[in-house]
Amino acid sequence: MTLAARSIRLVMELRRSNLSDGVLAAMERTPREMFVPECFADQAYENIALPLPHGQTISQPGVVAAMVNALDVKKHHKVLEVGTGSGYQTAILAQLARRVYSLDVH
Repeated sequence: MTLAARSIRLVMELRRSNLSDGVLAAMERTPREMFVPECFADQAYENIALPLPHGQTISQPGVVAAMVNALDVKKHHKVLEVGTGSGYQTAILAQLARRVYSLDVH
């Protein structure tokens, strides 16, 4: 299965989770494979957490979607994210908020 097909499958799975249209659209537009180590690119659209360098992980897409959805981010909001990790959630937030400030120790 291609990455595009896996992405579509993941978005269809997330649609069953009562997420806002904005969060779903941001998830669909964000290429998760760009935020995971190359050796895990084939698993980028599985609804699982994946390892990152320095003992970090990229959260599973369903968790990212639920957290962002719970924030109810609007276009005029400014968001402070502590713990950037791979930047995947930051990329999702950046599509929904006016500005995102993100910090990480690495």
